[in-house]
Amino acid sequence: MKTVPFGPADAVAPNVVAGMMRINDSSDDQIRDLYRAARDAGIDFFDHADIYGDHVHHCETRFAEALSLSAAERDEITIQTKCGIVKDAGGVFDFSYDHIIRQVDGSLKALQTDYIDVLLLHRPDALVEPEEVAKAFDELEGAGKVRSFGVSNHTPGQIDLLRTAVEQKFVANQLQLSIAHGALVTQGIAANMMGLEQSAVLDGGGLLEYCRINEITIQAWSPLQHGMFRGVFLGSDEFPELNAVIDRLAAQYGVEPIAIAIAWITRHPAGMQVVLGTTTPARVAAAAAGSDVYLTRAEWYELTRAAGHRVP
Repeated sequence: MKTVPFGPADAVAPNVVAGMMRINDSSDDQIRDLYRAARDAGIDFFDHADIYGDHVHHCETRFAEALSLSAAERDEITIQTKCGIVKDAGGVFDFSYDHIIRQVDGSLKALQTDYIDVLLLHRPDALVEPEEVAKAFDELEGAGKVRSFGVSNHTPGQIDLLRTAVEQKFVANQLQLSIAHGALVTQGIAANMMGLEQSAVLDGGGLLEYCRINEITIQAWSPLQHGMFRGVFLGSDEFPELNAVIDRLAAQYGVEPIAIAIAWITRHPAGMQVVLGTTTPARVAAAAAGSDVYLTRAEWYELTRAAGHRVP
C-alpha cells in the first residue's frame, strides 16, 4: 500500500481509505470482516460522517460497537469524520460553533474514542461565518478532541473564506472523482478550448491546482461512479470502450478491473486518496491492489480518452 503526504510535516497516510457510509445494516461480524480486510490490505484510515446511517451517528456507533478497539489498536488507525449537514432537515447546512461542537461531541461518544484524527466540514454552508468555525476549531484542538481539520466539496474561494479566520491548516478536501466523473482533472486538459463543455470551469477555477499548491490532500469519493449518483461505470453498457481498456490493463497487471479504476486516481502526482464505499471484503482487497499499480502516461491518457474526455 502506497502512502501520500498528509497533514502535519512528515506525516503520511495510505492512498486508499475505507469508507464506512454503508455499514448501517451490516452485522457485527460483517463489520469486523470488512475492518480486517482493510487492515490486511494496508488500509488504516477509516472515513465516517455524523449523518451516515438511519439516524445521526448511527454508522459511527455500529463501527465502534462491532470492533470494541483497544486503546493500542485505536492509536494504530486514523478515524476521520464529518459534520455540517443537518440530517432529515430538508437540505440544511450548519457550520455554526454550536453545531460543530455538538456534532463532534456526539461523534466522540458514538465512536467510543477520546479524539478524532481528522474532522471535515461536510459540504459548504452558504451561511458560514468563518469566525464561528475558527472558534469551534480552536476549542476542539485545544481540548485534544480533534487533531486535524479539513473540508469536503469546497471550492478555492470557499476555503480561502474560511482561512480568513481559521488558523489550522486544512489537510484534506474530499471531492467526487473517478475516470468517468473526471472534471476535476479534465477541465485543465481542455483549458481555453472555445465551445467545448469540458473546458467550462465548474469549481471556481483551478481546484486541483489550488489543493496541490496549498498541500491539501484530495480525497476522491465515489471512485467508481459516473455523474451524480448515476451508477457504477465498471461493467456498464454505457462505457464499452472504457471497460475494454480497463479489462485489458487489468489482465496486463494481474489485478481485478476495480484496481485499474483506483490506479487512474492514485497515479496522479497530486498524491490523492481514494475513499472506497464497498462493504465487501474481497472488493476492498481487489481495490486496494490498485494502490501498487503505476500506470504509464500512455495508459493513463488512454483511459481518460476511453471515458469520453477530450485529450487534445
